[in-house]
Amino acid sequence: MKLAFIGLGTMGGAMAANLQRAGHEVRAHDVRRVEGFKHWCSSTVDAAQGCELVFTSLPGPDDVDKVAAELKPALRTGAAWFDLSTNSPARIRRVHADFQSRGVQVLDAPVSGGASGAKSGKLAIWVGGDRAAYDKYVSVLRTMGDQPFYVGPIGSATVAKLAHNIASFSVHTALAEIFTLGVKAGVEPLALFRALRQGATGRKRTFDRLAEHFLVGKYDPASFSLRLAHKDATLALELAKEAGVPMQIGKLALEELDRAIDRGWIDRDFRAAMTLQEERAGVSPRIAEQALQDALKE
Repeated sequence: MKLAFIGLGTMGGAMAANLQRAGHEVRAHDVRRVEGFKHWCSSTVDAAQGCELVFTSLPGPDDVDKVAAELKPALRTGAAWFDLSTNSPARIRRVHADFQSRGVQVLDAPVSGGASGAKSGKLAIWVGGDRAAYDKYVSVLRTMGDQPFYVGPIGSATVAKLAHNIASFSVHTALAEIFTLGVKAGVEPLALFRALRQGATGRKRTFDRLAEHFLVGKYDPASFSLRLAHKDATLALELAKEAGVPMQIGKLALEELDRAIDRGWIDRDFRAAMTLQEERAGVSPRIAEQALQDALKE
């Protein structure tokens, strides 16, 4: 298939190379010349001219808007544009609406897997937009990433990507706290790492544990009570104070447990405290248990 690929940075260059390796005619363009592409084009318009499928992998929302303006005169009715960038949901929705009026389908398709995943093809590609367009080109997506997944309407994939990334940042912030605590309190780093991996949290993937309580709304009987969790969190922060280790994330966690106890939930599972955030946000993300179990097998 003849397709255009705009943006050949660390991620885009590797993904475009995989498309070319799979036998596609990749009409490539970037602000700087990148070697290794048989069909190099001097501009966005030249790359996209006559292509039914376009991919972009760009640094941010402003870059996507700039390329969108350049693509307008080049894309014909019936074409599809997958934006692989991490964008703003509101801005990709505006671009989608603009191009849809011209008969062009725009889909947000942010990726996850890093530079090594882009090279190896072990990459998640989350897609939002027209389902028929996704189904039509999913085989092409699989030449770039082994896990394409249709999330929902336009912007949905970008929301999922941003949620994923802030989760990663929060978890890593917490991990920095707990490792500085463990080491400064006297445990050898490798021993601490090995011990933590043996615990219940270490044995399961981060998000898998959500299927046990939060996403199905099961907090009784307690697997681990709020009473015990509050005791342990208090002891951990006392240790942190003794060791001179700041624990900002830990303090937030203890404050949430305090609020849950004030509600009279002391003998419920400690994850009942997560419902406080549901109340503040005005949303309850419940999922049927069987659907969750099916998802865990994927």
